[in-house]
Formats: sequence, C-alpha cells, structure tokens
Amino acid sequence: MNEIINITKSAEEYLAKLIQDKNETDLSIRIFISDPGTPKAETCLAYCKPEEAMPDDMILNLDLINVNIEKRSIPFLKDCEVNFDNDTFGGQLTIKAPNARLPNISPDSPVEDRINYVIYNEINPMLESHGGEVSLVEFNDENIAVLQFGGGCQGCGMVDVTLKDGIEKTLIDQIPEVKAVKDLTDHSINDNAYYK
Repeated sequence: MNEIINITKSAEEYLAKLIQDKNETDLSIRIFISDPGTPKAETCLAYCKPEEAMPDDMILNLDLINVNIEKRSIPFLKDCEVNFDNDTFGGQLTIKAPNARLPNISPDSPVEDRINYVIYNEINPMLESHGGEVSLVEFNDENIAVLQFGGGCQGCGMVDVTLKDGIEKTLIDQIPEVKAVKDLTDHSINDNAYYK
C-alpha cells in the first residue's frame, strides 16, 4: 500500500496531533477521491470513527496513526503524497494526487466510474460545441443514471432529443447496467440556452 500513497513522517505527526486534540479513542484518518477519474475529482481527507469505516477499506497501519483508504479510490491514488510543511504561519498539509482526474477504467470498475468516463470523454466533448455539459448526479437502485445539465444545455429546447437520442442511447449501448437516464435539471432557467 505504501507504493500507492506516501504519507510523509511530518504529515503523520501532524495528523496524529490532530487526532490527539480531538480526544476521541479509535479515531483514524480516511482518504478517498470524490468523483474519481473526472475533471471534478477532489482528494479528501477526513476523520474516521470505527463505525464510519467501510468493510472493504484498505488499512494502512503507520507508527502513529491508522489510515483507511477507500477501495474505489485506490487506482486514482497511485503516486499520491500527503505532506506537511512547517512555515511561519504554522504549516500546511498538502495532498498531491496526480492520477485523481485520470480515467482509470476497466470492465470491473464501479458503474458510476464507467458512466463518468463515457460522459467526460464522449458526451461532454459533443455538448461543448453548444456551450453545454452534463454530469452524473447518481446511479440509482432502478439502474437509472440521474443527470444534471449545465451551460447551454440548461433550458435548451432540444434537451429532450439530446437526452433520449444521444446520451441515453450512448450510455445504454456502452454500459449494460444502465436501463434509462433521467434529467434533474431545472430547464425553466434558459438564460444561456443554445436553443430557446
């Protein structure tokens, strides 16, 4: 696991002090990527109580702290470094995850990651010509990809055609788990719409 993520000694000491200051027993640190493999990806670091840990988390037992690493995030955390630099203002914790936004998709990847891969690499480049974009809100229990439009697609008079003939067809063709798509966008706001 250490070859995937490097937590420097200074970062470990800093995080151990933060945990100590919380005055809670059995507290660890959890590292994960939100929206992995997309331009919106963010590396997150949070406190983790035992009941908040996931059964498939990978555990990194350091000298001073334990770190829970979300299984889904592991491919995107390759070459990640968590470091703490002292400075005149007390110091700064930095997390560098150069692979967080890179698509790292395989047939075994979670459905959400595969949907995002298709959205960001095939669908959004086509929508950009109209100043629009779409993002995944959730993939629900009914196998529906719930989407949110933005930019020139919000309020566009052709959005139903784009949704059904373009996006839904593409996602269903490429991702067998997807049965349908649903649009959550408020299209009454059409200030930037491509077609009104």
